[in-house]
Amino acid sequence: MYILICAAVFLTAYLLNTTIITVFYHRGLAHGAVALRPGARRFAARYGIWLTGLDAKGWVCMHRKHHRHSDSPEDPHSPVHYGLLGVLLGQLRSYERTLIGLARGQNEYTDEVGDLEFEISALNRKGLWFLPYLLHLSIALLFAVPTGMWALGACYFLGMMSHPIEGWIVNSLGHAVGSRNFETPDNSRNNQLAAWLILGEGYQNNHHRYPASAKFSYQPWEVDLGFGIALLLEKLGVLEIQRALLLPSPTVATGGLVHE
Repeated sequence: MYILICAAVFLTAYLLNTTIITVFYHRGLAHGAVALRPGARRFAARYGIWLTGLDAKGWVCMHRKHHRHSDSPEDPHSPVHYGLLGVLLGQLRSYERTLIGLARGQNEYTDEVGDLEFEISALNRKGLWFLPYLLHLSIALLFAVPTGMWALGACYFLGMMSHPIEGWIVNSLGHAVGSRNFETPDNSRNNQLAAWLILGEGYQNNHHRYPASAKFSYQPWEVDLGFGIALLLEKLGVLEIQRALLLPSPTVATGGLVHE
């Protein structure tokens, strides 16, 4: 029973973290594939960092630079230049440079997110970026210290602050290992493991071909759990999926490569 409780806590925390990133930050703020309701948009901008450790504007800026320069030397986190393992540190350094560039008003960064009406989080402006980590560590200790259930506390913290590993898996495997449905000028791949673990984010080839689509899966055997969550949130009135921009249905496949 204890193991099941730990697993449930980790899964709940993990889904909350990944939903903010993949639906609110990625499909919503970065690409407009879903239109966030005003309250949801304000929530993501102001409080998303408390649930993910990641600044909404900083994340969107770095992601848009990734699309603009995918797998080129200017890509913030390409395994072509960093290597599979090196992406873990490379994405951190790029994120730090992005926040500094936005804070200083450097055009290279501000031009990428000119449509976002909010600033980077006050936590980053004041050098308090560590507070979300401290908050969730404190909550984890509240679980663990009085009860001795250290595994439960660890599962909570690792689920809530899982973004470095999530990003590493998607940014490395999604541009190095997997299949391709579309010819794109970058090295994007559809990695099934990354897609299952991170709510469809592993379908990088599909996404790079149709970045404005809220649905990342294309073939019948591809499963985008993030799109399923977006459908649920749409029913709850949190957002609206831009259906005119969705991926088209598969057409003719030749030798494993799908041609439009």
